[in-house]
Amino acid sequence: MKTLIVIAGPTASGKTAFAIQVAKALNTVILSADSRQFYKEMSIGTAAPTEEELSQAKHYFVHHISIEDKYDVADYEREAIQLLDELFKTHDVVIMTGGSGLFIDAVCNGIDAMPDVEPEIREKVEKMLAEGGLKALQDEVQRLDPAYLAIVDQQNPRRLQRALEVCYQTGKPFSSFRSGETVKRDFTIKKYALLWDRQALIERIDKRVDMMMEQGLLKESKSLYPKRHLNALNTVGYKELFAYFDGDCTLNEAVEQIKIHTRQYAKRQMTWLRKDNSYQWIMPEDFDSTVSTLQQEKT
Repeated sequence: MKTLIVIAGPTASGKTAFAIQVAKALNTVILSADSRQFYKEMSIGTAAPTEEELSQAKHYFVHHISIEDKYDVADYEREAIQLLDELFKTHDVVIMTGGSGLFIDAVCNGIDAMPDVEPEIREKVEKMLAEGGLKALQDEVQRLDPAYLAIVDQQNPRRLQRALEVCYQTGKPFSSFRSGETVKRDFTIKKYALLWDRQALIERIDKRVDMMMEQGLLKESKSLYPKRHLNALNTVGYKELFAYFDGDCTLNEAVEQIKIHTRQYAKRQMTWLRKDNSYQWIMPEDFDSTVSTLQQEKT
């Protein structure tokens, strides 16, 4: 039986390093399930694997599309399942890692069919974002579907837009179309989530943001600033620096906002993971022993 090993966890929890460690031990490859790392123009601000890390284990779905491209969870599920079919011909085990719970769940459980949306409704929601910003989308989803707002990445405008489009089209909450029924996959799934002490994770997040700035996040954001209207760029690490470029805050204030918003994002990721009882939580001190156990199980 072929096995997909899922390695999840909040941002800055060390998923990339741990996944590489497991991939090397099992002589296999890694599928990224981090929706921000899909975009080839975004490297530093998304903490994408470095060239050195990519050389240690083969990665898929890293920098494979442009910020100009339309790409959603349905596209990812279809492409990931097709790729897994190929990879399992030569590998008994494949690793999937990332912080985008919706994308991981799509591969593990499938996704529900959603109703088509009329162009007029899509334009209405796009206008809401253009005029009211992310806050307008968040407020409207809170009004129409608070259950979904509690689990969605609230900093991701595309997911909020999609929820509103379905709400307006059908008159029903977007969450009502998420049946929770699991699609039967023809491979076994083992799911692990990396668990850190809250204060330790906050310190890791703050340190990572400082490191990103040292690595050139300001320059990377400046190069993307002319395209800041794209949904892909309405995300933590970039939008705060765009506000600095607009003159709305100082650079220090922008960096502090990145840290605050990243901590909030990590908290939402933990909420998403904790609602899924299929994850086995592992502490940092158990990382090495977990790798050894997986290696022994393979042999």
